[in-house]
Amino acid sequence: MTDQPLIVLTPGDINGIGPEVTIKALNNITLKIPLIILSSSSVYRFYADRCEVPHLIGKEIKHIDDAVKPGVYFLNIHPDDAEVTPSPGEHSLEAGKLSMSAIEYATELCTTHSNIAMVTAPISKEVVSKAGFSITGHTDYLAEKDKTSDYIMMLSSSVLRVVPVTAHIPLSEVPKHITEENILKKLTALNASLKRDFGLDVPRIAVLGLNPHAGDGGVIGTEEQVIIRPAIEKAYKQKIHAEGPFAADGFFASKLYANYDAVLSMYHDQGLIPFKTLTFNSGINFTAGLTFIRTSPDHGTAYGIAGLNKADYGSMREAIEMAQYLVRRRKP
Repeated sequence: MTDQPLIVLTPGDINGIGPEVTIKALNNITLKIPLIILSSSSVYRFYADRCEVPHLIGKEIKHIDDAVKPGVYFLNIHPDDAEVTPSPGEHSLEAGKLSMSAIEYATELCTTHSNIAMVTAPISKEVVSKAGFSITGHTDYLAEKDKTSDYIMMLSSSVLRVVPVTAHIPLSEVPKHITEENILKKLTALNASLKRDFGLDVPRIAVLGLNPHAGDGGVIGTEEQVIIRPAIEKAYKQKIHAEGPFAADGFFASKLYANYDAVLSMYHDQGLIPFKTLTFNSGINFTAGLTFIRTSPDHGTAYGIAGLNKADYGSMREAIEMAQYLVRRRKP
């Protein structure tokens, strides 16, 4: 294999909007490196015809070494399913198996080559689970396969970057995971990624509180005083420029986020609701801390509009553009 960087794109659930947004995105991107879609081209012909959008111009290949020039390639890792026909909007166990096998294949490539980035189209965790795979999402699965615990789920856009301390766990379990150790671990990984991947010399990170009004001095809760603030102080001693804890509602309402390079939220919705509100169709998910680049759009399968030519491709376009930028920038 050559040393040139490339991207592998997993199709996600072929009954969701993944193929549609991929077609639209790639028809509006200038690729500077090869991009390999791990699927039969028939899936993308199906959606191009159904949505009445231009077909992807791509070459069928048998091995990643055949992708030698910038452009789109199709590598069908299931030759027996070369003419598989999607069923837009349906929860299909076969689609769940296909989506996971592509992720497994892409992960093997990325963990054994230093110059491959991964872009993942949306999967349904429910469908994947029913198909026999036990994962809570792409992020945790990829981190496990990459043998790293120092990873973070970063939602990124030109307006805002958000990292939650806790992500895909029940809200009732969040408080027990809000510890000095976990907060400091996330701050360390976030700071390192902002430097390495985004070229920021001295990143500024805002840290949100857990309780309403950041605890109101201990009246509403003490986590801010006994856990979050001490973690921030320890981070600062390690030359990580973190500030807070801020009351989440006022922080976003007053646009304080504009003064920071990233925001550390305490739980999923606390950070992702304002992120998706502010960056609709332009934000992406970036898994920082892996040995390879991985990005994805920040939306789901959207079965309800699959195949109806209603899906906005902005987030997928940004995910591909970001992967292309980062893999070309990152040194092996």
